[in-house]
Amino acid sequence: MANISEIFASDVFNLHVMKERLPRETFKALMKTINNGEHLTSEVASVVANAMKDWAVERGVTHYTHWFQPMTGITAEKHDCFLTPDVNGGIIMEFSGKELMKGEPDASSFPSGGLRATFEARGYTAWDPTSYAFIKENTLCIPTAFCSYNGDALDKKTPLLRSMSAISKSATRILNLLGSDTQRVIANVGPEQEYFLIDREMYSKRKDLIFAGRTLYGAPAPKGQELDDHYFGTIKTRVAAYMKDIDEQLWKLGIYAKTKHNEAAPAQHELAPVFETTNIATDHNQLTMEIMKRTARKHGFKCLLHEKPFAGVNGSGKHNNWSISTDKGVNLLNPGKTPAENAQFLLFLAATVKAVNDYQDLLRATVATAGNDHRLGGNEAPPAIISVFLGDELTDIIKSIVKGTHYKGKPMDKMEIGVDVLPNFPRDTTDRNRTSPFAFTGNKFEFRSPGAKLSVAGPNTVINTIVADVLDQFYDKLKDADDLQDAMDALIKKTFSENMDIIFNGDGYSSEWVEIAKERGLLNLSSAPEAVPHLASEKNIALFERHGVYSATELHSRVEILLDEYCKIINIEALTMIDMAKKDILPAVSSYVKELCHTAKLSSEIGVEAGFEKELANRLNTLSADMYKKLNILEENNKNAHSTKSVQELATYYHDSVLSAMNDLRATADEIETLVGEKYWPYPTYGALLFYTV
Repeated sequence: MANISEIFASDVFNLHVMKERLPRETFKALMKTINNGEHLTSEVASVVANAMKDWAVERGVTHYTHWFQPMTGITAEKHDCFLTPDVNGGIIMEFSGKELMKGEPDASSFPSGGLRATFEARGYTAWDPTSYAFIKENTLCIPTAFCSYNGDALDKKTPLLRSMSAISKSATRILNLLGSDTQRVIANVGPEQEYFLIDREMYSKRKDLIFAGRTLYGAPAPKGQELDDHYFGTIKTRVAAYMKDIDEQLWKLGIYAKTKHNEAAPAQHELAPVFETTNIATDHNQLTMEIMKRTARKHGFKCLLHEKPFAGVNGSGKHNNWSISTDKGVNLLNPGKTPAENAQFLLFLAATVKAVNDYQDLLRATVATAGNDHRLGGNEAPPAIISVFLGDELTDIIKSIVKGTHYKGKPMDKMEIGVDVLPNFPRDTTDRNRTSPFAFTGNKFEFRSPGAKLSVAGPNTVINTIVADVLDQFYDKLKDADDLQDAMDALIKKTFSENMDIIFNGDGYSSEWVEIAKERGLLNLSSAPEAVPHLASEKNIALFERHGVYSATELHSRVEILLDEYCKIINIEALTMIDMAKKDILPAVSSYVKELCHTAKLSSEIGVEAGFEKELANRLNTLSADMYKKLNILEENNKNAHSTKSVQELATYYHDSVLSAMNDLRATADEIETLVGEKYWPYPTYGALLFYTV
């Protein structure tokens, strides 16, 4: 492997390359666009486009694409060649400023939630200069926003950029009020990415993994994750080679892949990057998922990004570490050594706590998917109830503020390990809470609810906007204060006093918490059909319109898209289960029962008691009859879904009737799996999928 510093960002048209290749005035003009949002002229765009093309062609690139993120949750691209015919019948390589700034992909086949009719095909991609162009598989990829002919956002990037502008404006305004000369505030994110790696040959034998991305049937293996021996364990040679390959590809694209390790479940792993500006972090996470999946094939693996591919073990999340900092590099969520005396930190902490409390429904809705419904609430995934974890010290500080008493800080404890040769080190002021959806972890908040395959654009669009909204409320209350410090102290006290109910440092899995949360008035939106409609509630429409992040039309379209996706996923899963049961599982049971009966007959002919064979055959016969009955119920329920009118009713029906029938069918099939001889069972078992040895 080449030296990291030599290959890092070698495939990126970044600031270093631009400074080297662009005329000084062009570079300065582009920096004003990137840093201050100033309008980019066509003249500047033309110079940038030509330099970008020359740089790419030197590296063997022949095509370019406007790389965008439609509402499918993955990326999209249409490739165009730099080739242009010349008057002499030859060719020249050209790329204009107009081609850089705007593309016109067909928009009719992307999800629009009613924003577009199928016959209305025109859509536009617009260059996002804040995210650098890069080379992927000999194509120059230009990150872009995607909108309809009427200007409605058809993607995930556009609202995210709007929300980043909103929080920068709101936070800068209040910082200026406090005497800071801050010009801009940046929202930063570090999304930890969990994933499963399974043998590709095993994967190819499972219809459910192929069609649904998760196992729809599967009895637990004799061993799961109960010994915790996989977590942070030695990485298998084959997996290590895959991770090394991933690292090198990501580094070339300027992605700060830093941490890699085995996760809690067998065959599960994690990759964590360094913090970046939210927009770039989102683009980089999309690239990371794409490269993970593509590279797995080369190493004989299948990379699973489903939120819950295997029942009974950890699902895969995408822990969204969020913070905000000034253009001077000051982290506004850093409490410092004496957080009780850090009024600016307490103000931004109070704003975030209030934002989560006021908009718990939005945070839940933005992570609501069919797959994540299976993950939330168990195996280290947070529950569906949104709460904030602050830890003991911050919670004690807040309680003292609310009570009006002086906080006496606890001395920093030393960790006494009890071995002389090991160093003593200070104990952190708070432990971690793996069951909290929204946890303060030292100088940032970790939103643990997003599922592994979810784009982080949605959650961060919401976090940025809700915090911006509360900061605006704070500004309105402080701007005319006679004594700013007294007014701020009173505001912090009042805010924490009114929002204590959202703070919970206990066990989010306990049944007691469900009752406590209900008493506190916290929402428990347990499924996507319950949660998603909250995106377009009257309160939330008003919020997003205030900050210019979403229009009412765009929000209603997203509710339509997300519920429609939910219905399609459950329908695909139901049809797959039906197909597997009819064509594979029930015939396998019949074959095994036939073998048992044949053995029993032969035994009786020679006077040998065949109690085992008869008993097992009878038991399997009873279970297969029960399975067939449940199969018919699932088929009937799934057929009835098509008579449902609205997408909301349909999603609710799929959840209440189809999904419940799927669960009933699986329960019987999984019991059957534990009884059928291995050579008869038609699919690789959990043991084979999760515990490959190479």
